[in-house]
Amino acid sequence: MASLLGEEVFETRGQAPAPSKDFCQLLVTRREVIFRWWKISLRNEFRESRPGEIKESQEDFLDDSSLHSNYDFLERLPVPLLLYIISFLELEDIARLSQVSRRLEMISNSNALWENIVENLCDTITPEMKELAQEMGWKQFFFTNRLQLQLQLRRRRQRQDARNKNLTE
Repeated sequence: MASLLGEEVFETRGQAPAPSKDFCQLLVTRREVIFRWWKISLRNEFRESRPGEIKESQEDFLDDSSLHSNYDFLERLPVPLLLYIISFLELEDIARLSQVSRRLEMISNSNALWENIVENLCDTITPEMKELAQEMGWKQFFFTNRLQLQLQLRRRRQRQDARNKNLTE
């Protein structure tokens, strides 16, 4: 799973609120978390101050108990990685996960996720079934029972045959 992440996982930088002009940067890589700061001041006592940096390994950072309740790691994962992880969950767990936040609800209801789930669970998917799923949505396709799918596929074939017949006449 770590192979889906680039070397640099997250980066943010900014300026401290007025009247300070200090800059700071937070950089999270696959191996470490780095916090850097630069003190900007016209005052004499701060003129000699040098930029600062704190580096911690991912393990040390994650073991820091002061961060456990303040940072939601799941929300910050990239969408392709979340889709991959969620596709292994049970259906009830996906339903619960969709209630956690708007972002997770959007991902849990996305066509990309349900297409992945259908492809993993179904032995064969014909091109005709794929077209129907894209037309009606992969999630609805997944939850529609086989008899209804067969009926919709038959109706679709009949409409297509009628169109072809009208074109040839």
